[in-house]
Amino acid sequence: MAQALDNSPSYPSGEAVDFVVVGSGSAGGIMAKELSMAGFSVVILEQGPHLQAADFTHDEWSIKHNFELEWDWRKGHPQTFRRTENETAVVGDSSLRYAHNVGGSSVHYSGNFWRLREIDFIEASVRGPIAGTNFVDWPITYAELEPYYTKVDWEIGLSGLQGPWDPPRSRDYPCPPMPVKSPGVLLERAAKKLGYTPYPAPVAILSQPHNGRPGCIHCGFCNGYGCEVNAKSSTAVTMLPLALASGNCELRTECTVSRINTNAVGRVTEVVYWEADGTEVAQRANAVVLCANGAETPRLLLMSATGSFPDGLANSSGMVGKNLMFNGYTQVIGLFDEPIHAYKSVPATRVVHDFWTLDESLGFYGGGGIDSRHPYGGNLIAAGLGGGLFGGPSWGSDYKRSLRQLFTHSCSFDGHTTSLPLASNNVTLDPNVQDMWGRPAIRVTYMDHADDFATMKYILERSMELMDAAGAIRKLGSYNENGSVWTQHLLGTCRMGNDPGTSVVDKFNRAHDIPNLFMVDGSSMVSSSRGQPTMTIMALAFRAADNIIQAARRGEI
Repeated sequence: MAQALDNSPSYPSGEAVDFVVVGSGSAGGIMAKELSMAGFSVVILEQGPHLQAADFTHDEWSIKHNFELEWDWRKGHPQTFRRTENETAVVGDSSLRYAHNVGGSSVHYSGNFWRLREIDFIEASVRGPIAGTNFVDWPITYAELEPYYTKVDWEIGLSGLQGPWDPPRSRDYPCPPMPVKSPGVLLERAAKKLGYTPYPAPVAILSQPHNGRPGCIHCGFCNGYGCEVNAKSSTAVTMLPLALASGNCELRTECTVSRINTNAVGRVTEVVYWEADGTEVAQRANAVVLCANGAETPRLLLMSATGSFPDGLANSSGMVGKNLMFNGYTQVIGLFDEPIHAYKSVPATRVVHDFWTLDESLGFYGGGGIDSRHPYGGNLIAAGLGGGLFGGPSWGSDYKRSLRQLFTHSCSFDGHTTSLPLASNNVTLDPNVQDMWGRPAIRVTYMDHADDFATMKYILERSMELMDAAGAIRKLGSYNENGSVWTQHLLGTCRMGNDPGTSVVDKFNRAHDIPNLFMVDGSSMVSSSRGQPTMTIMALAFRAADNIIQAARRGEI
């Protein structure tokens, strides 16, 4: 058995625990904490290691080039990608980027935390259907989720200030907003000049001590890095310590799940996994909660097909793996006469949300938000590898001088936009490629909808105008006009809904087909919103846990 951590129990694999939680990330950490503190026995299965603050570094080559916080094709975890089902998927740089460690991608995210708004949950009814898409309303409303957004604010730990475009909230942020840095000042001045209403960016990074953790030290290494002082609000430092301290939760690391087994009456009975040395273990469970992310969760369901579930577990609707949404992304890089030093502090300190919902008169569906950052995530190596951005020398002393100016005198205005749910955008099992364990590789099929392209183009144009208003002497804008090819946002592949014929889980993240199986991660999201989905994933986890606890106490699970 994998070694139990801290003072947590060591449950025998042959005896059923109340819950097995697969994945310890943004949702899994919350599920484990809520269920174990409610008195239920919980085993968490995590593929990666349990990293501590002292394990994190500012080694740019290791983190950004060798992807030390991620598992990719070079480490025995290939993915394949194609734009349409008529193409042959090929192995390449991972199209889906996520961490494999305790806390999952909450350890290395940028910390941008935007709530969805009231319109996001009812947008299909207000906007109307969009041909060729699976664009529908959520089965819940913003009002139903708001108390759980507030739990995220206070239990995970957010810094911010209620903005003019924000939805109603029942409680203020626990920490004040981060101090504005130079790119935020430029975006704010430009936005006001053009008649927009910028405001402080809400972030899951502490601006001051909260819940026993310190405030940010503004080292500039947030985006893609683990936090060396625990100021970034990952579930690894906010939820897992509480789960382990409950005495009811066992964390097993470096455990790779191969399948979920069911019994003759179609209920989940055990989770089968490999330990790091290849030992196969089957952990018995009364219920299973999949929090493996929007790609790994559908893969597990598809790999667990049986005679009773020939198309994969919980897939009577045929929706498992479908409706994959990435979120659109745009970037405008501006060069300035004066130094900006955008690489300092947290990634974003100001946002513009005036374009959250675009007017239908434009002729396409969409919306988005714009924030201000360093164009290379504050990484000098990344800037060096792309240092010829504005032309000029590519080597020698002149190149070094050019790079120094680019790194210190530039900032970017980044756009984050909607993605429509399409059945043709999906996660399936590759029939030809396997990972190091012999499991079918994740095969991604993805091409943005025409409205997604139009939205990205629109937000890019607004960002270009903002960069002009900010006084940039040179600017360069781009978006994936040939189609998005990678993302950290893995949404929609096990969507929630009231109709078992068109969705995978109900409004409390319970599988329609299997009463003791739950999917709680980005896969349950019905629409993509405007980027930054992690806060909504966490709020959904708190809500699902609340309902699961009540149902379990009633004997319904």
